[in-house]
Amino acid sequence: MLYQLYDLQHALLTPARIMAELTRTTYQNPFNPASFTQVGRTVAAGAEVFERMTRRFGKPAFGLDVTLINEKEVEIEEEFILEKPFCNLLHFKRKVKRKDPKVLIVAPMSGHFATLLRGTVEALLPHHDVYITDWMDARQVPLSEGRFNLDDYMTYVMEFIRKLGPDVHVIAVCQPAVPVLASVALMATMNDPKQPLSMTLMGGPVDARVSKTAVTELAENRPLSWFKNTVVDQVPFYYPGAFRKVYPGFIQLSGFMSMNLDRHVGSHLSFFKHLVQGDGDNAQTHRKFYNEYMAVMDLDAGFYLQTVQTVFQRFLLPKGEMKWRDPATEQLVDVRTQDIKHTALLTIEGELDDISAHGQTTAAHKICANLPAHKQYHHFQLDVGHYGIFNGKRWRNEIMPRIRHFIRHFDKGVDPVPADDLALTKDKAPEQYREEKHGIEAVREFVKTRKSHAKDPE
Repeated sequence: MLYQLYDLQHALLTPARIMAELTRTTYQNPFNPASFTQVGRTVAAGAEVFERMTRRFGKPAFGLDVTLINEKEVEIEEEFILEKPFCNLLHFKRKVKRKDPKVLIVAPMSGHFATLLRGTVEALLPHHDVYITDWMDARQVPLSEGRFNLDDYMTYVMEFIRKLGPDVHVIAVCQPAVPVLASVALMATMNDPKQPLSMTLMGGPVDARVSKTAVTELAENRPLSWFKNTVVDQVPFYYPGAFRKVYPGFIQLSGFMSMNLDRHVGSHLSFFKHLVQGDGDNAQTHRKFYNEYMAVMDLDAGFYLQTVQTVFQRFLLPKGEMKWRDPATEQLVDVRTQDIKHTALLTIEGELDDISAHGQTTAAHKICANLPAHKQYHHFQLDVGHYGIFNGKRWRNEIMPRIRHFIRHFDKGVDPVPADDLALTKDKAPEQYREEKHGIEAVREFVKTRKSHAKDPE
């Protein structure tokens, strides 16, 4: 009934939302003298805040039409390489003759659309041939398309990697860290010739036993039956995915916002003040962020519940007990991360990350027991939270260059980065390389001592 009540509430608020939009338009009209007064701007600001708080935000577009390469604008064309019921493999095709590293970004399937990584893609485009997993809203997938769980997610990831070939570099942002690491391990066990050259795991819960957060504690303190009975609902009959059991996006969004409620309330109060003061730039920044943040998708209940159990309750991957069900044979296959020897590993964590806290992602080095030390790297970014790992100024200026160096170190058959692209950071290069070396040595020291670690970090 949660879904029906949510839709009913949205429908009941429609007249008020239309009236608020009409009021905003009226009091922002330059031909209305009241629009130039403090009272008029206040009325318009209040109306816009109300309209936005009661609106449903649809899936945004990436909107990445051009990128800069060697100080020249290069057109971008979006094309689907593979189309599957629950995910499309999207390619940002650059209209330029360059051989840059091929990068597959595995976007999180955790309530938001892949467009949440627009800033991630935008920063990578000048120096990489970028692909991304564009996950579908389960509400829009007919029940006839069958189930979708964590095993199917891993099957998709392996299919995408094989489609792009053995020279691909995989970047997993947040939630996909576990299935991507597990997928690469399966390919290693199979001795697959198309194993990726490298994988970068960013802020993901590889071992959720480390550094408890509100997310991990919620999952640990409640049985799986609680999640089934409390946050899983059936898609109403009037949607394409009618009767599919899902974890609705609006519930996940409520959870995200409640974790930092004071921050979101403060942001909307600031937005109101900016509108009253006529500060269009800051108001537009708010709109841009929340247009993306408030756009949510439903997750298939099978995927959601299996993820909760596997990653946050039983910790199967770091314990070496995770299995994957082969869809072709329905046989269970052991996930052996110790078999990874070919694919280089970079882990990235943020100091202020309150979703995948410090140590959860780094745990990947411990379980990749036979990966040579010279293929293991780590970067710890100061002064960023979860979102800042893959979006924003520090992502562009500090984290992305680190990833670029890492990828090119293991991909020798590509064109060099244009000198003009590096001109702005050229003076900082020596310091960056010193920090990089320090990071490598830290990971190597970690690898040397991993055998002394207890099996359970707790």
